[in-house]
Amino acid sequence: MSIKSLLATAAGKSSLWFLKTFMKGGSSLPGKLALKIDPQILDHLAKDYQVVVVTGTNGKTLTTALTVNILKQEFDHVLTNPTGANMVQGIVSTFLSAKVKKGEKKFAVLEIDEASLSKVTEYIKPELFVFTNIFRDQMDRYGEIYTTYRLIVEGAAKSPQATILANGDSPIFNSIDTVNPRIYYGFNHQADQEQMAHYNTDGVLCPHCHHILHYKLNTYANLGKYYCPNCDFKRPALTYQLTDLKEMSNTHAKFVIDGEEYGIEVGGMYNIYNALAACSVAEYYHVSPEKIRKGLAYDEKVFGRQEVIQIKDKKCTLVLVKNPVGLNQVIDMIGLAPRPFSLVCLLNANYADGIDVSWIWDGNHEAFADMAIPQVIAGGERHKDMALRLKVAGIEEDKLTEVRELDEVIEQIATLPTENVYILATYTAVLQLRKKLAEKGYIKGGMDRG
Repeated sequence: MSIKSLLATAAGKSSLWFLKTFMKGGSSLPGKLALKIDPQILDHLAKDYQVVVVTGTNGKTLTTALTVNILKQEFDHVLTNPTGANMVQGIVSTFLSAKVKKGEKKFAVLEIDEASLSKVTEYIKPELFVFTNIFRDQMDRYGEIYTTYRLIVEGAAKSPQATILANGDSPIFNSIDTVNPRIYYGFNHQADQEQMAHYNTDGVLCPHCHHILHYKLNTYANLGKYYCPNCDFKRPALTYQLTDLKEMSNTHAKFVIDGEEYGIEVGGMYNIYNALAACSVAEYYHVSPEKIRKGLAYDEKVFGRQEVIQIKDKKCTLVLVKNPVGLNQVIDMIGLAPRPFSLVCLLNANYADGIDVSWIWDGNHEAFADMAIPQVIAGGERHKDMALRLKVAGIEEDKLTEVRELDEVIEQIATLPTENVYILATYTAVLQLRKKLAEKGYIKGGMDRG
């Protein structure tokens, strides 16, 4: 270890101790400080770890959490980064916080932002990459989906021996050759039936001949058992597959993967994909089905991912939304709720959210008008945009309240006519709301993201 690395490690660990001791939480600051002293510090910190990287536009956080929970059933030490700490400085802070006994087998399961992957893989060499999906997301930051995919392929190529475990149902992951070996997971739970994706779906052109893809199974958006009717482009063979979807509600699901029945305590088809990805990682590392089941059963809601918060007598489910596909899946999940609920939609447009809010017009808010929701609150920094979108969707004006300030939003939630409330919020709105709720004593942690 170089003197520079020693100094960087010491400075980073000291600042981490100070923040946790006196500020009651961590941040990416220790990572920033360590990187300033030694830009190669990550290479030193991660050298003894078996590293699994999870990336994609949707599903990174829950896939990472489920993977960690499962691997902890098998291995002594599994390190992961807090939710949201998925850029270089956050990754460094994660390794600085590690407390490992000598002789332990060390795993690191890291959620990494698509745009940061190439920077991180300059210094760490993962042995497995998990690609969840690529959907249109924060166009002002990433551009269109093929630009985003190119970013993560370039990042993975810096560890050419590492295997890519990709969502085989996503055509983009089969669109170009990679230097990395690839294996796939996906759904095979229904008999083949000729169908097309919805007309307003991205990524359904054949990358070889540019004809519109057809499907024998379409789960949602552009995912499924796709094929091109004009050439030989089709879904690759699946190494890991879901063969039976036994039950799916707004709060849980039961399914069969590679002959074994599993369950999760979160709702929605999109979360079953996350569970399938985590199970695929577990099978890759030869974790037994019994331990996989135990890991999946770990019922601690991840920050902003169907996190249940009690606000006086209201049971509020907080869900992060950030792009049209993710939003539509959340709407579908909410539609499965058996009890009446009120709705809160919080829209911000900061850098971390994506400053372009036009994506809300591609979301199927019209479905809310068919759900007999008695009261809706539109809030956040872009509350006017949110309120307009809901009005156009068919939400009656006498049912819609427009509130900017989060303190007032919380007060209004307490007066809503239903016991159950769904809160859909963009990333910084989730952070701001949790901070306010912590200040009022409803939760602990506030803006702490993991």
